[in-house]
Amino acid sequence: MRIPARFAPILFSALLSAIMVCIVSAFVLVISQGLHSDFLAQWFKSCVTTWPIAFPTVAVVAPWVRQMVGRITV
Repeated sequence: MRIPARFAPILFSALLSAIMVCIVSAFVLVISQGLHSDFLAQWFKSCVTTWPIAFPTVAVVAPWVRQMVGRITV
């Protein structure tokens, strides 16, 4: 299955935010509570509740960051 190129920015934002939410929420949970029997359930809940914030944030911020990087690089 191929997705049309016009959806690339949305797909980029969705994948990047999902990966970052999964990694960061797992890290924070391990640091704050350690590994425990309820870890996976708490991690999943954390991912599900934070991804709706991360996705639009990345979608809005990524173009601005690309622009800034373009201005400061040769």
